[in-house]
Amino acid sequence: MQVTRYVVTLALAGILGMGCAREQSASPEEAGGSSMDTIAEQYVRLTLAVGEHDPDYVDAYYGPPEWRPEGEKQNLDDLAARAAGLAADLQRIAAPDEELERLRLEYLKAQVSAMNARLRMLKGERLSFDEESRALYDATAPTHPESHFERLLEELEARFPGKGPLVDRYDAWRRGFVIPPQKLDTVFRTAIEACRERTAAHLQLPPDESFTVEYVTNKSWSGYNWYQGGFSSLIQVNTDLPIYIDRAVDLACHEGYPGHHVYNVLLEKHLVRDRGWMEFTVYPLFSPQSLIAEGTANYGIEVAFPGEERITFEEKTLFPAAGLDPSKAREYYAVQSLVERLSYAGNEAARRYLNGEIDAAAAAAWLEKYALMPRERAQQRVRFFDQYRSYVINYNLGKDMVRTFIEKRANGDPQKRWDEFGRLLSSPRLPSGLQ
Repeated sequence: MQVTRYVVTLALAGILGMGCAREQSASPEEAGGSSMDTIAEQYVRLTLAVGEHDPDYVDAYYGPPEWRPEGEKQNLDDLAARAAGLAADLQRIAAPDEELERLRLEYLKAQVSAMNARLRMLKGERLSFDEESRALYDATAPTHPESHFERLLEELEARFPGKGPLVDRYDAWRRGFVIPPQKLDTVFRTAIEACRERTAAHLQLPPDESFTVEYVTNKSWSGYNWYQGGFSSLIQVNTDLPIYIDRAVDLACHEGYPGHHVYNVLLEKHLVRDRGWMEFTVYPLFSPQSLIAEGTANYGIEVAFPGEERITFEEKTLFPAAGLDPSKAREYYAVQSLVERLSYAGNEAARRYLNGEIDAAAAAAWLEKYALMPRERAQQRVRFFDQYRSYVINYNLGKDMVRTFIEKRANGDPQKRWDEFGRLLSSPRLPSGLQ
């Protein structure tokens, strides 16, 4: 996941020059005096103004400092009126001929529509889980009954026979694969360098891209990428709970390469710097962009470490670095592949909880039973529901949508998979456009 609150604002000379001094590479359509450049600036300013009411709304901003609002916060009704006016301006613009320009126009329409929905929520409107996810993320997750997860749990029951709840038996076994705290930094840096090496072999990254790693506590998430602009990220890893060996590659890919860090770097390079599309200097978290961001970050793990390659890397490198027995790597990932099939149980817990059908304690109990989350981790996940609500669909549904989109085009060719993945990362494509 990416991180929140006005990250560092970098007034990069190159960005400012392109965004404020030159026309777009393709001539913008005029409508009521509003060009795409003008609308992009209005969109950025409006996003930042909404962020003053919602501390989680603006995930990153590295555009002109003077575009940030000054003085008292504008009231929500006025912001909603501005968003409605912006949506009307976008509707009056004719679809451009160039595909990327068309995607840009559709992207801005969807982002502004999601902004309108978030403003309604800030004003007190309550949407159901599915209504909210459709309005904010341009997608709706499938619904699964308990029986769906019970069938999957039967396979794990056979692997962990005994008395007591399955989650306790599974957790007792899994605790043998915790990365010792004193080895965490070494293991994580080893994983992220491997992810970076694999990504750089297939995607052209700016030579000056970089990241910093920090370890933090008291968060509702396990890892976060704070994009700083200037091709730089701050990656934070939450150490509140034990970190298992699989999380090293997962977090390194998801937050770093080819996930959030690469996604933001390529957007900055290809859309902001090369085309001057200033709307991409701001990232509103509760928007369709997040499904693409989280979906590519999760699917990127498979792109970087397909099939046997991950297990081989874990056996030869990460398990030894963590002081774990490499001979158990295959057994561990065989179990994890079964547990991963339970991921949509998290969506069901969030749907029922946010729809008011169950309370926080029942949501945590659902996660313990059907997602096999130990109690502390389940309680942390419910806190995530409280803070980010239907955002949870972006991880598993986003991954599935991105995988289907990429694999259809790659047709089993590993290099084409990377090529299509890189094109998606560098484009303003929407979730509804993943077809």
